[in-house]
Amino acid sequence: MNIQVPTIRTADDFLRAFEGLDGKREFVRGKVVDLMINVSRNHAKLTTALTVLLASGLDPDRYEVGAADFGVRTPDGVRFPDVYVDGTGGDGRDLVAHAPAFVAEILSPSSMARDFGEKVRDYTALPSLLHYLVLSQDEPRVWLWARGEDGAFGSPEMIVGREESVTLQGFGLALPLADLYRGIA
Repeated sequence: MNIQVPTIRTADDFLRAFEGLDGKREFVRGKVVDLMINVSRNHAKLTTALTVLLASGLDPDRYEVGAADFGVRTPDGVRFPDVYVDGTGGDGRDLVAHAPAFVAEILSPSSMARDFGEKVRDYTALPSLLHYLVLSQDEPRVWLWARGEDGAFGSPEMIVGREESVTLQGFGLALPLADLYRGIA
Protein backbone atom coordinates (compact mmCIF):
# COMPACT_ATOMS: atom_id res chain seq x y z
CA MET A 1 0.00 0.00 0.00
CA ASN A 2 1.30 3.44 -0.91
CA ILE A 3 0.68 6.33 1.48
CA GLN A 4 0.69 9.78 -0.06
CA VAL A 5 2.33 12.43 2.10
CA PRO A 6 1.30 15.97 1.17
CA THR A 7 3.98 18.38 0.04
CA ILE A 8 5.11 20.45 2.98
CA ARG A 9 6.64 23.78 2.09
CA THR A 10 5.42 26.12 4.82
CA ALA A 11 4.62 26.10 8.54
CA ASP A 12 0.91 26.18 7.65
CA ASP A 13 1.32 23.11 5.39
CA PHE A 14 3.09 21.34 8.28
CA LEU A 15 0.40 22.19 10.82
CA ARG A 16 -2.39 20.93 8.54
CA ALA A 17 -0.54 17.78 7.45
CA PHE A 18 0.29 16.50 10.93
CA GLU A 19 -2.72 17.72 12.95
CA GLY A 20 -4.03 14.82 15.05
CA LEU A 21 -1.38 12.30 13.96
CA ASP A 22 0.69 10.21 16.38
CA GLY A 23 4.31 11.07 17.03
CA LYS A 24 6.03 14.34 17.71
CA ARG A 25 7.58 16.49 15.00
CA GLU A 26 8.75 20.02 14.41
CA PHE A 27 9.10 21.97 11.19
CA VAL A 28 12.51 23.62 11.03
CA ARG A 29 14.02 25.49 8.08
CA GLY A 30 11.82 23.68 5.56
CA LYS A 31 12.27 20.17 7.01
CA VAL A 32 10.10 17.95 9.18
CA VAL A 33 12.12 16.79 12.20
CA ASP A 34 11.04 13.80 14.32
CA LEU A 35 11.40 14.34 18.06
CA MET A 36 11.76 12.17 21.13
CA ILE A 37 8.38 11.05 22.48
CA ASN A 38 9.59 9.12 25.54
CA VAL A 39 11.02 11.23 28.33
CA SER A 40 12.61 10.42 31.68
CA ARG A 41 10.77 10.69 34.98
CA ASN A 42 12.87 13.77 35.86
CA HIS A 43 11.90 15.41 32.57
CA ALA A 44 8.21 14.77 33.26
CA LYS A 45 8.49 16.02 36.87
CA LEU A 46 10.21 19.24 35.77
CA THR A 47 7.65 19.89 33.05
CA THR A 48 4.83 19.48 35.56
CA ALA A 49 6.50 21.54 38.30
CA LEU A 50 7.32 24.40 35.94
CA THR A 51 3.81 24.41 34.47
CA VAL A 52 2.21 24.45 37.93
CA LEU A 53 4.50 27.22 39.25
CA LEU A 54 3.87 29.40 36.21
CA ALA A 55 0.12 28.79 36.21
CA SER A 56 -0.18 29.60 39.91
CA GLY A 57 2.03 32.68 39.67
CA LEU A 58 0.71 34.36 36.51
CA ASP A 59 -2.54 36.24 35.95
CA PRO A 60 -4.87 33.86 34.05
CA ASP A 61 -6.63 36.84 32.49
CA ARG A 62 -3.35 37.78 30.78
CA TYR A 63 -1.52 34.48 30.26
CA GLU A 64 -2.13 30.84 29.33
CA VAL A 65 0.38 28.19 30.40
CA GLY A 66 0.80 24.87 28.65
CA ALA A 67 3.17 22.05 27.91
CA ALA A 68 4.60 20.09 24.99
CA ASP A 69 1.71 19.55 22.58
CA PHE A 70 1.01 23.11 21.48
CA GLY A 71 3.14 24.82 18.86
CA VAL A 72 5.13 28.02 18.79
CA ARG A 73 5.68 29.50 15.34
CA THR A 74 9.24 30.77 14.86
CA PRO A 75 10.74 32.68 11.94
CA ASP A 76 12.01 29.34 10.61
CA GLY A 77 9.10 27.01 11.32
CA VAL A 78 7.14 25.50 14.19
CA ARG A 79 8.58 24.29 17.51
CA PHE A 80 6.91 22.45 20.40
CA PRO A 81 8.62 23.62 23.60
CA ASP A 82 8.35 21.59 26.80
CA VAL A 83 6.55 24.50 28.52
CA TYR A 84 5.20 27.77 27.13
CA VAL A 85 3.35 30.88 28.25
CA ASP A 86 1.13 32.58 25.68
CA GLY A 87 -0.86 35.78 25.91
CA THR A 88 -4.59 35.18 26.28
CA GLY A 89 -6.95 35.92 23.45
CA GLY A 90 -6.22 33.27 20.86
CA ASP A 91 -8.88 31.21 19.11
CA GLY A 92 -9.74 27.84 20.68
CA ARG A 93 -8.92 26.11 17.37
CA ASP A 94 -5.42 27.61 17.10
CA LEU A 95 -2.56 25.15 16.59
CA VAL A 96 0.18 27.61 17.62
CA ALA A 97 0.64 30.31 20.25
CA HIS A 98 -0.25 33.78 19.04
CA ALA A 99 1.93 35.82 21.45
CA PRO A 100 4.41 33.49 23.20
CA ALA A 101 6.02 35.32 26.14
CA PHE A 102 7.99 32.40 27.64
CA VAL A 103 9.32 29.08 26.40
CA ALA A 104 11.28 26.42 28.25
CA GLU A 105 13.16 23.34 27.14
CA ILE A 106 14.36 20.55 29.44
CA LEU A 107 17.69 19.13 28.40
CA SER A 108 18.13 15.57 27.29
CA PRO A 109 21.28 14.08 25.76
CA SER A 110 19.70 14.17 22.30
CA SER A 111 18.48 17.77 22.51
CA MET A 112 21.37 19.65 24.13
CA ALA A 113 22.94 21.04 20.95
CA ARG A 114 19.56 22.20 19.58
CA ASP A 115 18.41 23.70 22.90
CA PHE A 116 21.58 25.80 23.24
CA GLY A 117 21.98 26.51 19.52
CA GLU A 118 19.26 26.79 16.92
CA LYS A 119 16.41 27.03 19.45
CA VAL A 120 18.06 30.06 21.10
CA ARG A 121 18.09 31.78 17.69
CA ASP A 122 14.54 30.68 16.85
CA TYR A 123 12.92 31.61 20.16
CA THR A 124 14.76 34.86 20.87
CA ALA A 125 13.76 36.11 17.41
CA LEU A 126 10.09 36.14 18.52
CA PRO A 127 9.04 39.76 19.14
CA SER A 128 6.66 38.82 21.98
CA LEU A 129 9.13 36.58 23.85
CA LEU A 130 10.36 37.81 27.24
CA HIS A 131 12.20 34.69 28.51
CA TYR A 132 13.76 31.48 27.21
CA LEU A 133 14.66 28.96 29.93
CA VAL A 134 16.69 25.76 29.58
CA LEU A 135 16.65 23.33 32.51
CA SER A 136 19.01 20.48 33.38
CA GLN A 137 16.97 17.41 34.20
CA ASP A 138 19.57 15.96 36.57
CA GLU A 139 20.45 18.80 38.95
CA PRO A 140 19.17 22.24 39.97
CA ARG A 141 20.82 24.15 37.11
CA VAL A 142 19.08 26.42 34.61
CA TRP A 143 20.04 28.89 31.90
CA LEU A 144 17.89 31.97 31.40
CA TRP A 145 17.84 34.27 28.38
CA ALA A 146 15.89 37.44 29.18
CA ARG A 147 14.90 40.36 26.99
CA GLY A 148 16.60 43.49 28.33
CA GLU A 149 15.18 46.98 28.62
CA ASP A 150 16.78 47.74 25.26
CA GLY A 151 14.66 44.97 23.68
CA ALA A 152 17.61 42.65 23.01
CA PHE A 153 18.54 39.28 24.47
CA GLY A 154 21.99 39.05 26.00
CA SER A 155 24.00 36.07 27.11
CA PRO A 156 22.25 33.52 29.29
CA GLU A 157 22.43 33.66 33.05
CA MET A 158 23.28 30.28 34.59
CA ILE A 159 21.59 29.71 37.95
CA VAL A 160 22.76 26.78 40.06
CA GLY A 161 21.69 25.38 43.42
CA ARG A 162 18.54 24.45 45.28
CA GLU A 163 18.70 27.65 47.33
CA GLU A 164 18.54 29.87 44.21
CA SER A 165 15.56 31.22 42.26
CA VAL A 166 14.97 32.04 38.61
CA THR A 167 13.70 35.60 38.37
CA LEU A 168 11.44 36.23 35.40
CA GLN A 169 11.55 40.03 35.36
CA GLY A 170 9.04 40.30 32.52
CA PHE A 171 6.42 38.65 34.72
CA GLY A 172 7.56 39.94 38.12
CA LEU A 173 7.85 36.31 39.18
CA ALA A 174 10.56 34.25 40.93
CA LEU A 175 10.66 30.46 40.62
CA PRO A 176 12.56 28.76 43.48
CA LEU A 177 14.78 25.95 42.19
CA ALA A 178 13.92 24.01 45.37
CA ASP A 179 10.30 23.90 44.16
CA LEU A 180 11.20 23.10 40.56
CA TYR A 181 13.61 20.32 41.53
CA ARG A 182 11.67 18.82 44.45
CA GLY A 183 12.24 15.04 44.36
CA ILE A 184 15.10 15.29 41.87
CA ALA A 185 18.50 14.38 43.37
